[in-house]
Amino acid sequence: MELAAEKLDTLQSVELAEGVEIRLRIAGPMRRASAYLLDWLIRMGVLIVLSIVLGFAGFAIGGKVVAGLMLLVWFFLEWGYPVVFEAGKRGATPGKRAMGLRVVQPSGSPITFGQAMVRNFLRFADAMPLFTYGFGLASCLATKRFQRLGDLAAGTVVIYDRLPSEPGILPPPPIGAVRPPVALTPDETRAVVMFRERCGLWSEARQQEIADHVSELSGATGAAGVSRLMAMAHWLQEKRKE
Repeated sequence: MELAAEKLDTLQSVELAEGVEIRLRIAGPMRRASAYLLDWLIRMGVLIVLSIVLGFAGFAIGGKVVAGLMLLVWFFLEWGYPVVFEAGKRGATPGKRAMGLRVVQPSGSPITFGQAMVRNFLRFADAMPLFTYGFGLASCLATKRFQRLGDLAAGTVVIYDRLPSEPGILPPPPIGAVRPPVALTPDETRAVVMFRERCGLWSEARQQEIADHVSELSGATGAAGVSRLMAMAHWLQEKRKE
């Protein structure tokens, strides 16, 4: 079950040209479908209200004029509605905002008006065959960043607007400090100390997996290797304070 959840929503790291690494939590198809449904209900609500208003106005302006205005309103709601909102400051339609989503470029930058037009005008292709959105769903499941055909053409991704904050839980200090058996370079020292500082953010399995990579230094593997590496980091931090 947990594995299936990971496939639906993915936290991905993106390295920019400047060497800066950002993390984007890519939204899966289920969350996006919920946002689309909300937007559809909003559009239908606006269309129904305007049809009632224009229906009464039809007695004065004529039925053909009302029909023409309704076609214009339908066209804007169907094609202009998502473009205007996604190309705006928030980068999201009201439905996406309600679901905590945003449309961005793969670098995390806001999308342009042209990208918003391309991704939304290609929704017709995503909706095929027979408006079942089979092509769009297949594209989402086949791509690493859950991109439908419109996203691939426009170079956009849909992400969660806010990442959940990581718990800042520090591991308990080791019982005693242990001096490393060999002299460490400054980079190696920072790596060992960083292991201790970040250890509380990882599961036990992940801690052991990382510690096993330096088993030659710690002289142990598994939980014993984690404990010994923590003790060495404790010694290095105490030495730094002296």
